[in-house]
Amino acid sequence: MRKAFIAIAAFLVTATVMTGLAWPPFFWAFVFVGPIVILGVYDLYQPKHSIVRNYPVLGHLRYLMEDLRPKVYQYFVESDTNGKPFSRLNRSLIYQRAKKENDTIPFGTQLDVYENGYEWLSHSISAISHHELNEDPRVLVGGPDCAQPYSASIYNVSAMSFGSLSQNAIMALNGGAKMGNFAHNTGEGGISDYHLNPGGDLIWQIGTGYFGCRHHDGTFNFDAFAERSKLEQVKMIEIKLSQGAKPGHGGILPAKKVTPEISRIRLVKEGFDVISPPWALCIHYTNGNDYFY
Repeated sequence: MRKAFIAIAAFLVTATVMTGLAWPPFFWAFVFVGPIVILGVYDLYQPKHSIVRNYPVLGHLRYLMEDLRPKVYQYFVESDTNGKPFSRLNRSLIYQRAKKENDTIPFGTQLDVYENGYEWLSHSISAISHHELNEDPRVLVGGPDCAQPYSASIYNVSAMSFGSLSQNAIMALNGGAKMGNFAHNTGEGGISDYHLNPGGDLIWQIGTGYFGCRHHDGTFNFDAFAERSKLEQVKMIEIKLSQGAKPGHGGILPAKKVTPEISRIRLVKEGFDVISPPWALCIHYTNGNDYFY
């Protein structure tokens, strides 16, 4: 290849000179031919890289392809999940969080949950003898210092707020909780009349917006909290530490949806946007008293 380069370089230089003598503008071809010939001559005599010494000019393609190989492999060969030591999914997650961009992908996972080594929990399909079956499994919530412990069913209605669900849906869910002797989680939207009318047990969820126990400026309202927490149907209070469905963003109830009824229930200003902050609730201890903020 060394001899081939010398021959080709000599031909290019000779052809360019002869053509340039006949048509002088062709000497501009040295702008392209010159650097190639000079690089090849340098490659012939440089002592560091045997590849370019034996393959002048063309040997540099090896280093170019070596540099491009990881990029080609990353973008065209490997999937989003099998990269090492970190998959593209994990790298993208790190970049998005570092840039404070949206890092949440809805609609399930891209991981192969049937792959060997993938771990998960699933319900047992082994039948239990009806003689051993506990038809009303419950868990006692509240330790020895709790004045009103609650025997909670393991089957309850999860948190869905009035406003997201209609009044009829809330009444149906709470009525079902009453009939089944289990609890109904209010969701962060507060305790509405429709939670109370059917008479089912309630788990009052207090979210990051303090709905139902807040002042109009968004601070915690101790009097409203004390009033609602003493309701007979409120068996437990759940503190929602952050916006799990909207991590890093929080929730917004548009002003046009803040009706007089929503305003009364959530203790917010009618006709104004209502923000559920994304950050966590905290407990602040002062003089032995616990305060939310």
